[in-house]
Amino acid sequence: MARKRKKHDHEDHVDESWLIPYADLLTLLLALFIVLFASSSIDAAKYEQMAKSFNVVFTGGTGVMDQSSMKSTEETEQSDQTKKSAEEEEEAQAKARDQAVLTKVKQQVDSFISNKKLGSKLETKLTDEGLLITIEDSIFFDSGRAVIRPQDVPLAKEISKLLVINPARDIVISGHTDNVPIRNSEFESNWYLSAIRAVNFLNILLENSNLDQENFSTKGFGEFKPIASNDTAEGRSKNRRVEVLILPIEKKAK
Repeated sequence: MARKRKKHDHEDHVDESWLIPYADLLTLLLALFIVLFASSSIDAAKYEQMAKSFNVVFTGGTGVMDQSSMKSTEETEQSDQTKKSAEEEEEAQAKARDQAVLTKVKQQVDSFISNKKLGSKLETKLTDEGLLITIEDSIFFDSGRAVIRPQDVPLAKEISKLLVINPARDIVISGHTDNVPIRNSEFESNWYLSAIRAVNFLNILLENSNLDQENFSTKGFGEFKPIASNDTAEGRSKNRRVEVLILPIEKKAK
């Protein structure tokens, strides 16, 4: 009976030591599948986070996955920096081309002013905002009036030809006055007078079919944007003006 019982005891005892390497193998396979899935993702940040987690679990520190992730991050940063530099260079080249166009337009307007002997009435200046053409109001308007004199309409139409630019850009027409209060019943204020003058001048310009209304806007500033002192007759004469601002391509009229 003792011998039989000994045999029975031997049959009941099963060696389970093989389960430990089997479990390790399954864990490693699971880790491999997760790593392969993470490698296929374009989200570098998630991959790096996952890599750090596995390295802590399996190695207790930095491993190959961290190095691969660092390399991927560096390559991404280098690619972004290269792209940014290329965009900045392209933007600088576009600004340079646009500045060259505005410079050419300025030269054309300056030549027109010289030929017409209008040097004391018109002037041009390249500013940070664009090409500014300043026109003294006495060229087109009688004192206190907003309608362009019929004999001066042809001059306004000639100016319109100078504004045909390729590619087209936004152009702002603004009216300005001195600080002497308006003395007729037609206008409530200098501000109103300056605004109507800008609109009337624009209407003459837009008779040129080569100009697109979409690119134009008007402003009236009254006496609030002086370029000279209103204490002298000469200063007040300079302040009574119409301005044509040709904006660079990247800027829009506000």
